[in-house]
Amino acid sequence: MRRQTVSTLLSKIKSTVVLLEFIVLTVLILYIGKPLFISLGFAFLISIVLYPFCKWLERKGIHKSLTIAIPFFSLIFLVIALGYVLLSYVLNLSSQLENIKLKLQSLLDQLNLLLYETLGLSAEKHTEIFQNFTDSLGSDLLMLSGGTVSSISASVFFVIMIPIFAYLILMYRHKLVKALYNLFPLDNRNDLYEIITETIKTYYAFIKGTILIYLIVGVLNSIGLAIIGVPNPIIFGFIVSVFTFIPYVGIMIASLLPITVAWITYDSVWYPIAIIIWFAIVQLLEAYLIFPYIIGKQLQVNILIMFIMIILGGLLWGAAGMILFIPLVSLLKILASKTKKLKFISELLNE
Repeated sequence: MRRQTVSTLLSKIKSTVVLLEFIVLTVLILYIGKPLFISLGFAFLISIVLYPFCKWLERKGIHKSLTIAIPFFSLIFLVIALGYVLLSYVLNLSSQLENIKLKLQSLLDQLNLLLYETLGLSAEKHTEIFQNFTDSLGSDLLMLSGGTVSSISASVFFVIMIPIFAYLILMYRHKLVKALYNLFPLDNRNDLYEIITETIKTYYAFIKGTILIYLIVGVLNSIGLAIIGVPNPIIFGFIVSVFTFIPYVGIMIASLLPITVAWITYDSVWYPIAIIIWFAIVQLLEAYLIFPYIIGKQLQVNILIMFIMIILGGLLWGAAGMILFIPLVSLLKILASKTKKLKFISELLNE
């Protein structure tokens, strides 16, 4: 009896070790293959969005190549139009550079006076301190330039490969589904059909939740800008909301215009500071409360797991992982619910 107990314990330990090895290997593969998996992840997301339009055009009797090309290039045109809007606002911002320089000079003069009155520092002294700071900042930026170049090259790779992968997934979708059916035995084909259907529903729920998040963020931005007194708060609020889809860069570029407009309109630095604080609060709410809660509700995944996957996705794939890892959790829940031995995972992930 004792020997049997020891044997059972050793068997469980062995199973646990195998599971841990599998998890470590999976994480390693996901990290090493980051460029490929990120491209495929966004491509699959785009293909899911475009699939109903492709089917609708097919029912109209349009040639298969056109049923893919029409919605695909319409989406590309929409992205280009969005980029044009951003570029227009950047150019509008650059036209205000002279006013910004005058404001900065005025702010610097006020800072000089404040430092002289409070700390007794002469203009020459804190000019020297400021110069040392800018020199050290320049050297730091030079050290970071290599990382910036590699980041830009990675972005170019994604911009090129994601549309190509999305187009090819739509083109060969029937063959991909047929290959999956041939991979599984006949008895499990009904389960496979349910998994494919539920996966598509999951991605649609994720997209619907994401759109809802941007609407909420747009409303919060607009309310804050209206309270601060920025002209056209609704326009600026929703522009900033839309461009938060571009990680890090989008929010910084899009927020510069309302900040500049407020600074020029009211001739006070406290208005731009108030806008920056409000946008920071909204971003924190979106990242750590609104996003996990709404997407968790849409995908029927509990918030604890959502937080863990957002952090894990950020560690492995950066900002892209924080987006792509979320529907993967729901997909894992679907697969686990179809397997008796993995039912506990489905229960763990469920809301």
